[in-house]
Amino acid sequence: MAEKNKNFALPRKNLLWIIAGFAVMVIGYILLCGGGSREASVFSPEIFSFRRLVLAPIVIILGCGLIVFAIMHRGKSNKDN
Repeated sequence: MAEKNKNFALPRKNLLWIIAGFAVMVIGYILLCGGGSREASVFSPEIFSFRRLVLAPIVIILGCGLIVFAIMHRGKSNKDN
């Protein structure tokens, strides 16, 4: 059998940070949805709420920043090896 290669580009800790970043982005997109009108001819001012205009984009950008941090972070290297 072929030996499994365990030398991934990113360590396990960084992969967990990436998953956390995606989870934060999903939360941001969940905050962004909803608030539509039941009838097409009726205007709903709910689309201009604080949650949709301010909070959700900030949460999505924080998730993107967390993913970038996880990809770029090197961690402490072991000089003895």
